[in-house]
Amino acid sequence: MYDLQVEERWRTLQVVSKLQDIVDELKTLPPDRLERAADYIHRLHFASREERKTALRRTAGSLTAEEADELERIIEEGCEQIDERDW
Repeated sequence: MYDLQVEERWRTLQVVSKLQDIVDELKTLPPDRLERAADYIHRLHFASREERKTALRRTAGSLTAEEADELERIIEEGCEQIDERDW
């Protein structure tokens, strides 16, 4: 468990470090370039949200009632069990 905590902290530090590097670079941009960067970030965020919505719309209703019941049963049997040795 300790190893997982250390690894998680390390990953968090890496993300924060990368984010800080990006923020530091953004601070050096002139206003017009900063506006372009902000627009780009907004488009990235919006695109991923739209992609998720599109995937949901594309797959919604694709299972029959029987298939959905079977999938639910499989998930309950295979995923809703706790293996105490994994903790």
